[in-house]
Amino acid sequence: MTGVVPNRPTGGVPGPDVATSPRGGDRPVGPPDAGIIAELRAGLPEDAVLTDEASTQAYRRDMAMFCAAGRPAAVVRPRSTGQVQHVLRVASRYRVPVVPQGARSGLSGGANAVDGCIVLALERMDRILEIDESEQIAVVEPGVVNATLSRAVLDRGLFYPPDPSSWEWSTVGGNVATNAGGLCCVKYGVTADFVRALDVVLPSGELLRTGRRTAKGVAGYDLTRLLVGSEGTLGVITKITLALRTAPEAALTIAAVFDSATAALSAVARIMASGVGPSLLEFLERTTLRAITDDRDMGLPQGAGALLLAQSDRGPRAAEDVAAMAAICAEVGALEVAQASDAVESALLLEARRMVGPALDRLGVTLVDDVAVPRERLAELLTGIERIAEENDVLVACVGHVRDGNMHPTVVFQAGSEAAEARAVRAFEAIMALGLSLGGTITGEHGIGVLKREWLGRELGEVSTRLQRQLKAVFDPDGILNPTKVLP
Repeated sequence: MTGVVPNRPTGGVPGPDVATSPRGGDRPVGPPDAGIIAELRAGLPEDAVLTDEASTQAYRRDMAMFCAAGRPAAVVRPRSTGQVQHVLRVASRYRVPVVPQGARSGLSGGANAVDGCIVLALERMDRILEIDESEQIAVVEPGVVNATLSRAVLDRGLFYPPDPSSWEWSTVGGNVATNAGGLCCVKYGVTADFVRALDVVLPSGELLRTGRRTAKGVAGYDLTRLLVGSEGTLGVITKITLALRTAPEAALTIAAVFDSATAALSAVARIMASGVGPSLLEFLERTTLRAITDDRDMGLPQGAGALLLAQSDRGPRAAEDVAAMAAICAEVGALEVAQASDAVESALLLEARRMVGPALDRLGVTLVDDVAVPRERLAELLTGIERIAEENDVLVACVGHVRDGNMHPTVVFQAGSEAAEARAVRAFEAIMALGLSLGGTITGEHGIGVLKREWLGRELGEVSTRLQRQLKAVFDPDGILNPTKVLP
């Protein structure tokens, strides 16, 4: 990626670099001294603690290119729940901030270090502990990569549906921390819909177990759902029990090219009204297609204004489904419709969607938005985004999970120009305001992190914000876990 804006908050988007304790305690959170580092090392393997800047530099930030990032005093790489407990007991005793991290593939700065913190990198906790074919569950550590889990359970005839675009490198723990979505959420739902139980280390070092292995269970408050999506601000997840499905047959895909976004959205409405029930329905507009084509010739026709990708995994019905969706796209006026005949061709058609992030990153600094609106307001959202781009003289590409109403408008600008940077921030914030005005949300799956922290209160309102702060204080009274993230 190019053009990172280093360690500098700009406008109202990124959060501050230096950690304080805004939600509890009467003693400031501070960086660990040599004695604290020695105490950390005393309970950990020799190679678990990194303190030299050359080693800790790689753990400063996630993939949110625009978010501020501090400098950690230490990076700890545990291999067990007991080692995580040791780290948090030490940190809690001395009130040192702790920032949990997975693969650092997030897009909101939620895993970014704060100055003087302990980064708790869970990448070494990467074991699949159990796959139970009878109960259709998997038990994993947080550092397991999404695609690794998906392939392991598929070998047993099972299916783990959540599949964010970063599934080849993002971890299950990070997916749980942000309640990640994915390309198949149109049919199967998001990460929270598959999390049954968690082992979580609290800031005190205590081990909390939530949920259960059973398919049903409603005893007590649902702490599992509360912790999913909490972005490491309430506890550190060290074990995850996930529900699985019976593996479907290989999906088939169509790719339909339209001359405008409006025509593509009309096709979406027709497809959903037909009762086909696609397992994937993705949208890419003109600017995104141009970025992909500049990176690699995808054979798109001239004048392509939007691309619709649709998929069905209904076994013997899949061919019938994709034929019906292809016919609808043609009736609406698609310039071209490509229909896969097997899984290999389907994978090729989906390649354009997987290329979006890298293609846009090559254009400059990216501010990736994540608004979701009611589906009937999507046309208004896209029209408004075009207006915002023109008013602020910036490039805005848009891709998203169109069936969910979840769009990812991405503001792109060149590094080194303060004027361009200011225009990009204005456009980014105007898109969030537009999403809220249409009855939507500022994030459908990427989370708040630091990127949208100042906007959360606008969406939640005073009462909800107050209650969420109180919940944070119950779990983390000293405010040491991922400070300066999520709550305004």
